Amino acid sequence: MLSGPPVTTTVSADQLLERFLAANPRQRRSLLTQVEQRAEELRPLLADQLDRLDATGDDWAAGTLVQLLAAGGDALAEAFWRRCPDGWLAVGSAQGLDYAPLQRALIQRDFEEADRLTSTHLRQLAGADAEARGYVYYSEVPPMAAADLESLDRLWVVYSQGRFGFSVQLRLLRSLAGRWDQLWPRIGWKQGGLWTRYPKAFTWSLEAPEGHLPLVNQLRGVRLMDALLSHPALQRRVSA
Repeated sequence: MLSGPPVTTTVSADQLLERFLAANPRQRRSLLTQVEQRAEELRPLLADQLDRLDATGDDWAAGTLVQLLAAGGDALAEAFWRRCPDGWLAVGSAQGLDYAPLQRALIQRDFEEADRLTSTHLRQLAGADAEARGYVYYSEVPPMAAADLESLDRLWVVYSQGRFGFSVQLRLLRSLAGRWDQLWPRIGWKQGGLWTRYPKAFTWSLEAPEGHLPLVNQLRGVRLMDALLSHPALQRRVSA
């Protein structure tokens, strides 16, 4: 018995969006390419979906949809920015810092600018002396407000498809049994035994290795990075 050619079934944009929102993390990654390829079909649907997304969580799938909606500079994007001028994700600061510029940079996937802003915020959290000298001492990390480090981490995780963030770096370090010498090449901070040159040799896109961003000045040594990743706020996020 002869059979005809295989039937190719393409789901509608509505169906794809529903699948993406309902999927588990592994399924979402498998759907991500389709979502990005069909962004122009999906974007008109996203504005009505914003209220369904949890702005208090750290779901990177929601952040990806926000990025798609905000891209393009068209009427849909303009409407989004009028509705969410400070960004979509709900983040707070115990020290009264304004994370809106950082969130806008991350939504626009301007990761180099976002990294600079993150470094600025870490100095602000460390105090006036760190701001004056231009870098943070490891001893200034433990008193940093947990709410602020959580906000910084959530912003990076949500707007990087779960690839970047302090908690991502901590998970990788744990998977390597705390071997810093193995972490540096894993996250792309060392190549061929040499430290990656800032800024041009770093990869300011989602093509970067997992955990590549945000940067912590490795010239300050492992103690600063260790102090940051040992902060209870980040330890709780990885253990949750």
